[in-house]
Amino acid sequence: MVNTKVSLSGVTLTNPVIPASGTFGFGYEFNEIYDINVLGAISIKGTTKEPRFGNPTPRIAECSSGLINSIGLQNPGIDKVISEEIPKLREVYYKPIISNISGFSIDEYVECCQKIDAVKDVDIIEVNISCPNVHNGGMSFGTSPENARAVTEAVKKVTTKPIYIKLTPNVTDIVSIAKACEDGGADGISLINTSQGLRIDLKKRRPIIANKIGGFSGRAIFPIALKMVYQVYEAVKIPIMGIGGVATAEDVIEMMMAGATAVQVGAENLVNPYACRDIVNNLERVMQKYNIKDLNEIIGEAHK
Repeated sequence: MVNTKVSLSGVTLTNPVIPASGTFGFGYEFNEIYDINVLGAISIKGTTKEPRFGNPTPRIAECSSGLINSIGLQNPGIDKVISEEIPKLREVYYKPIISNISGFSIDEYVECCQKIDAVKDVDIIEVNISCPNVHNGGMSFGTSPENARAVTEAVKKVTTKPIYIKLTPNVTDIVSIAKACEDGGADGISLINTSQGLRIDLKKRRPIIANKIGGFSGRAIFPIALKMVYQVYEAVKIPIMGIGGVATAEDVIEMMMAGATAVQVGAENLVNPYACRDIVNNLERVMQKYNIKDLNEIIGEAHK
C-alpha cells in the first residue's frame, strides 16, 4: 500500500491532484462523465464581485504543446457563485473545494474574500493576483512585491480560512513576490498562472485572438512552472500548489519533488476531459515504479 494523502494548511486531500481554476468550470459539469470524487480537491472557476461576460471572441488559439486563451474571467459574480454554483457542486462532490477569487482593486478582493469565507462548503481561498489593478494604471497586482503583500494583508484581515495566493510568471523575480505574500500572512502559494503568448492568422494577417495577446498554457510551460516552484520552495516555508503544464502522474511526482505539496492540472483538462481522473488512477502505479511509499516524503526531495 502507498499513501497518497497530503495536507494543505490543515485541509486533508486524499491525493494531490486538483483541477485548476478556469479549466474545470464549477466542477459539477464533469460529474456527468466520471465520478469527480476521485479528485483530491477542486479549484472552481475564477470569481469576481460583479458578473463578467468576458473578453471579445475569438478567445482561444491553439499552438504546439499548448494553447493561448483570453477568456477574461467570465463568471456569474460572487453572489451567484455562492447561492447557486457552489451548492450545485456540493450536491455531487464531498471533498475540499477551493474558491478562486479575482479582483480589480483591493476593496474588491476584500469584499469577495469576506463573502466566500462565510461559505461553509469552501475549504481554501485561492486569490488570483494576476488581475490588472484599475487604480494603478492596469499593472497586475502580482508583478509588484508591495502590491502582492498589500492584497495578502487586506484579505487576511477579513478571513479565517487558508489563503493561497496565485502568482503570475510574467515577472523578473517571482521569489521576491512569493516572499512578500508570505510576509503578508499568506498560508500558501499557488504557482504558476499562465505565461503570455501570441498567434497570427496567416490568411487574415492579424492576431487570432481578439485581444491579440493571451495566456499561454499547456505542456510546453511545464519546465518553466517546475523551475519557479523549485525556486519558491527554497525561499518560503508555506505550502505550494504547483501548476503549469501538468499532464501525467509522472508530472505530479516531478512537481512534488520540486517542492509542491499539491498539484493543479490546467490546460490538459481542455484537451482531455478525463485528464485528472487518469492522473489519479495512474498515481499509485507510478509511485510503485519509483519506489515511493508516501507522497509526503518526496515533497522538495530534489533539493536534498
